[in-house]
Amino acid sequence: MPRFLDRRTVLKCLAAVAASTAFGCSDDDDDDLPIIEDRTFYPQSVASGDPRPTSVVLWTRGVDPGNAGADVTLTLQVATDDGFTQRVLELTGVSVTSAHDHAVKVKVTGLAPRTTYFYRFLQEKNGRRVASPVGRTRTAPEAGTDTPVRFVVANCQNYNGRYYNTWQRLVQLDEDLDFVVFLGDYVYETTLEAALPGSTRQVRFTEPDGALRLASSAGTVLAAASLSNYRDLYRTYRSDPFLQQVHERYPFIVTWDDHEFSDDSWDAHANYTDGRQDESQPERRRNAELAFFEYLPLDPDDAPEGAVDVDATQRYPDSHIWRSFDFGTALRLIVTDYRSRHPDHLVPEDAWPATVAVDATTLTALGVAGAFTADTFAYVDLSAPEYAEAQGILRLAYTQLAVAAGLTQQDAEARAAAVVQGNAALAYVNPVLAQAGRAPISPTGKPRGLGFVHLGKTELFSRLGSRYVVVKDTYDVYAAARDIATGGEAQNALGAEQSAFVLDAANGSQAWKVLVSSVSPTSMVWDLSNKPDVEPATVRNRYYFDVDQWDGYPQERARLLGELRGRTSDRTVVVSGDIHAAFASVDVGVPALTAPAISSASVKEEAGEQVAAAGFPPGSAVYRYVVTEQDATLREGNPNIAFVDTDSHGFTVVEVHADEVRAAYHLIPSSEAGTSYADQPEALAARFTRRDFTVRGGAIAVG
Repeated sequence: MPRFLDRRTVLKCLAAVAASTAFGCSDDDDDDLPIIEDRTFYPQSVASGDPRPTSVVLWTRGVDPGNAGADVTLTLQVATDDGFTQRVLELTGVSVTSAHDHAVKVKVTGLAPRTTYFYRFLQEKNGRRVASPVGRTRTAPEAGTDTPVRFVVANCQNYNGRYYNTWQRLVQLDEDLDFVVFLGDYVYETTLEAALPGSTRQVRFTEPDGALRLASSAGTVLAAASLSNYRDLYRTYRSDPFLQQVHERYPFIVTWDDHEFSDDSWDAHANYTDGRQDESQPERRRNAELAFFEYLPLDPDDAPEGAVDVDATQRYPDSHIWRSFDFGTALRLIVTDYRSRHPDHLVPEDAWPATVAVDATTLTALGVAGAFTADTFAYVDLSAPEYAEAQGILRLAYTQLAVAAGLTQQDAEARAAAVVQGNAALAYVNPVLAQAGRAPISPTGKPRGLGFVHLGKTELFSRLGSRYVVVKDTYDVYAAARDIATGGEAQNALGAEQSAFVLDAANGSQAWKVLVSSVSPTSMVWDLSNKPDVEPATVRNRYYFDVDQWDGYPQERARLLGELRGRTSDRTVVVSGDIHAAFASVDVGVPALTAPAISSASVKEEAGEQVAAAGFPPGSAVYRYVVTEQDATLREGNPNIAFVDTDSHGFTVVEVHADEVRAAYHLIPSSEAGTSYADQPEALAARFTRRDFTVRGGAIAVG
């Protein structure tokens, strides 16, 4: 077949895009040039995203290998066949510049619904046309079309020292999918400064001086901060052949989580120093977002057809990536942004453990004072004259701890003066006084309340007792008190505008509403309260493992899921990620499917490191319950969990039908992440298992 468009096809194409001068069809002499595919001109291959019934976003990164810094001009071809004999579009003059790291996105409109298209980019070089790999994409079914929808849920793909066996398996299965929804942590912002021994899987920053330097037990860690750093992350991650192949086959619908900017971030705040420093980093966040928008094929601002002006895409503090997608009558996908607007974690990382977070008056107002009458909940007001000596001792102890944590003497003393005052819990105060050789303060006749120590906060400048491993029963009371005191703002994770958008999107059609949340709504509870072999006895509590996810905002989670359920009559499902584990659960009456990580360390691995560091080594009862037997412990702590696997990687295939949603978890042990199966496809397939579930009527059933 000829490689040119005949006059009739040209006229059709021109008529279809007459409203814009961005698109055009060509029958010039370029079609006579030989076409040769060469990936070195497109080192990150191609990708597509945000499929709608008549549009899709196409992406590539085009370079001239002989002159890496030079701007290049591309031609985009779109066809209904992979030989490009049935072209529906040819866009010439697509400018690719170093200003955006040679990445370009093109929004193609005027397409037919539920149609598979093929696309490629071309550039002229030395009398030939150099082509990108051929990409395949699919538009969404049009409104009113009653057809099942099938997609993959994936998240968390750390590259350093790890292989994408999970993506390889998806390529191997060659699933018939409408799209891949990626829930965040597409890149991880950190990498070791030193080379990993014997590994080629490591991000290396071309401008390391632009990165933050963080100390760790494994050596100096570099955290991306400059735009160059963040671009290095995407260039490296997208060099993986299996990730490239998945992008070449399926359109992606993407949201971000924290690692696209900074671990456990909120708003524009990082959390590397756990409160020792002010980590508000708005410019760093803007750098992270620009690289994200450059490298991922999403259309958050509903751009017009043609090359997308990335400079026009709103960034922090105005970024706006929540959006929804309709796939016929079966599915409305509601994509949320959990990270950009949610407030700080309820328990500050730099909280003084003795500070009373919920006083006696508030406990009474909440109707729970009777649950906290024991002496361990007694507190005193350090401003009273009789506690002047105790206050001095406590301030000295605080100063010493703060200096040991890295603060200057002056800063430590200033913080001690500001923090060590007011109501203070004797559960923390008396052990400090004992260390100083002073008599304890009697709890008799003292008011009862909850100090941060009662929530699990035992150290200054620590994520434990703040973002991770908090005592559930006391945290729930504190969260409720903060929720009431702030009129809900302390837990307003999505922000008013996005919350209104989500609830509005849940109205209307009888389609299944699938809420895309980067973090999981499944409550992860370690129940050690009835474990007599756990020592010391003070550890026998119920704990939330992770309050950086929805467990951290229990009242807001209940409100959001309750509203969704009320509007959709048991036709809402949440798909989520972040926690590096697989869950199927029903929380607040709404089924939730949490996909495992693609490659990032499993939650069992992470819990093992944290528990051992806290002084509970393998062999201890605590380690056994929260690491070795973690799956069983989580099921006991949350009976609404139908399925849990905390030590596997994988992805979830979701099928949405008129009357039910089916989910298939494809799982491989996380221990395999350090092994490449690129040349062992049969061995890889043998290491995968599958678990199937059905969602119907607000419940989850096996099979």
